[in-house]
Amino acid sequence: MTTTPPPTADDITSPPDTAAGKIPQQNSTPRAGRSRTYTNWVERICREDAGARSALRSGLRKDLDSVQRMHRLVAPWLPDSCPADVERAYYTVAAMIAAQPRSTLAAPDHTATDPVQPDEQDPSPSTRWQRTSLGTAFATAVTEGPGREKEMRAGTAESRLNLLTRQSVNGLHRHLPASVGYLRSLGVDVDWAQLLDDISLWRHRSGRISRTWLQDFYRLRDKAAAQQADDADEQELSADPAPAPTFP
Repeated sequence: MTTTPPPTADDITSPPDTAAGKIPQQNSTPRAGRSRTYTNWVERICREDAGARSALRSGLRKDLDSVQRMHRLVAPWLPDSCPADVERAYYTVAAMIAAQPRSTLAAPDHTATDPVQPDEQDPSPSTRWQRTSLGTAFATAVTEGPGREKEMRAGTAESRLNLLTRQSVNGLHRHLPASVGYLRSLGVDVDWAQLLDDISLWRHRSGRISRTWLQDFYRLRDKAAAQQADDADEQELSADPAPAPTFP
């Protein structure tokens, strides 16, 4: 059953029948690897087990004392003695993954650029930077919108992102599900592992995280706008070539 507790580090490379019923031992795992492994696992059970998806989705926008159905799935993944903010982030991200349209649940991307799996070495800086922020997702919703069935206006994206960056921890958990749900309804990918880490650290590093979100948004949006302007100029020049010189 896909609703059994998640595998231990050894079980990841072991035959499936050896992993049943074991509790994950991930407390020494680098944050990036643990977050990626967890969010990939949540996506997998949401694709494969309707009951598990329903249980996780039931916790959307609820406090931790009102999510009884989620505990059997999320609790085994929590690091020992983890801070309350980290615990809350694990539940919130799982609920948001489960709440997205089932058709958008992506298969885990186990590529060379993925963060490490449990008990492996921390990824190099050249690997870590490839994780994408929520600001990148909002910019993608704008820059790639014209090619999609649905799109997000630049002003809407900017307003939503700025609203999120001004939130307290409680405010972030209250507003984030609607914005992330909107992104996923447009088919825009969200880096769940990066978002999990950002939410976990929000209380103490919201300024830095907000700066990263906004910088990524404006950088990608303006780069796309400049490219569109260049393409428009090229099309105009090719459609109206300069007249050939005349001689007396």
